[in-house]
Parts: sequence; C-alpha cells; structure tokens
Amino acid sequence: MSGNLKLLTDTLARARQEGRAALVTYLPAGFPSVDGGIDAILATVDAGADVVEVGLPHSDPVLDGPVIQTADDIALRGGVRIADVLRTVREVHAATGTPVLVMSYWNPVSRYGVERFARELAAAGGAGCVLPDLPVAESAQWRRQAAEHDLATVFVVAPSSTDEHLAETVAAGTGFVYASALMGVTGARESVDEAAAVLTRRLRTLTDLPVCVGMGVANARQAADVAAFADGVIVGSALVATLLDGDRDALTRLTAELAAGVRPGYPASAVPRFSTAR
Repeated sequence: MSGNLKLLTDTLARARQEGRAALVTYLPAGFPSVDGGIDAILATVDAGADVVEVGLPHSDPVLDGPVIQTADDIALRGGVRIADVLRTVREVHAATGTPVLVMSYWNPVSRYGVERFARELAAAGGAGCVLPDLPVAESAQWRRQAAEHDLATVFVVAPSSTDEHLAETVAAGTGFVYASALMGVTGARESVDEAAAVLTRRLRTLTDLPVCVGMGVANARQAADVAAFADGVIVGSALVATLLDGDRDALTRLTAELAAGVRPGYPASAVPRFSTAR
C-alpha cells in the first residue's frame, strides 16, 4: 500500500493511537460555488477535520435527505461538473495534506468512465471513493481500478444488513467501513440510534477495517456518543445546513465543536484551536 490510501489508513490509525475517533466531514463540491465549496472544506480541515468527503452532486440523490438535496441542486444549477469535483479534491489535498475521498452515486462514475474516474481521482490526490449505492456483487470493475490506482473502496452498510451481507461487504472494501447510524436518508437527528453501536459491534467480529459511523450526527454531544464505540464519526447534513444559512463562521465553530467531541474528556476538554493558515 502506498500513496493516498496509505495516508487514509495512517490517519485513522493515528487517531486510534491518540485514543480518539477521527472526525470525517462531508460537503458537496460546487456548493455554494466551486470556489466557495473549496473554501468551506478548507475551513473544516482548519477547524479539526481529520478526513474529508467531497460529495459529487447528483440529480437523483435517493439516499440523501432534504438538506443535502438542496445543496446538490444549488451546485448543479451553478453548473458543477466532475472536473470541478476533481479540482476540489486536488486543491484541498494540496493545501492541507488531508486524505480526501469522493462520495458519489454509481451512475455519474459509470457514465464518466470507471478507469478514467479512478485515474483522474488518483492524479488529483484523492484517497478513494465512498459508493453508497454500488452493490458489492456489481463492484468488480470499480475495485480493479481502485486497486490499480491505490484508492480506497468504501461501502455503506446499514443496521438491517444480514451477517452474510456484512461479511461480503467488509471482504470487498478497503480504507474503512461506513456504518449508517440509522435506516433511511441522511439528515441530522435528535439522537443517534443504539442500532449504530450494535452494527459496529457486529462489524468488529468480521473485520479489522476501521468502522466510521455517519448519518444523524449533528452536534458535539452526539459525536462524543458515537466516538465512544466507533473509529470515526462522519458529519454531513449539519455542516451543509450551516452553509445553507450562509454562515461560514458557524461552519467553523461547529466543526471545532465536533473535533472536541471526538476527543477524550468531552465535554470537559476545550474546543481545539484551529488555524486559518493554508
């Protein structure tokens, strides 16, 4: 293993060595604009994000809730293209050295060309792809290209998954396993369901891959709850919502609070300082 897949695995391993979960932040490319989206993602890294997911906006985001759907619509109406997504990956990784993944539905990747997408993502410094709607049984073509270009293949599993499906999924995935904290679409919730902890325990019996939990985490208290049993805490809708409100400072504050939440000692621990330097 070399390159940016190793960067991803090393980053998650370092967080574990520090006795904490990694903070994984999600924002779509092109929202509120391409440049504005890059700036927003850089702000989350400055404020404490360990790993970044860049969303590839899609016209039919069936697994996403209304917040991310709205952001995707803004990006698409602004003319965002896959080239802009790759530019976002390139600029964020070059500026921060942070592992950057693309989260995408399968259709845009397939239409763009699987080998072309993998090659260009790797050239941009990308660490891999989160592919929430790609069945493992249909993933061989992507996994071949991902292996050739040293990219992680991250699959999403849900609390309803059978043990057989979980075993098949973790055997095919690399980088980490994305465990959905709930059934249904993305979006902030009042609390994180106990099903996430149960799912994580089930996964740990099947794989040594890190387990990162997302969907529903909206604040530092919830991040701390998830960090107690997961290797990573993934936050998307809550961050997107702050940008929909046009509040860049709120984005920075929320990310810093989440970064404190995944660390030991929360809420007694201080919110980590962050730098605006690039």
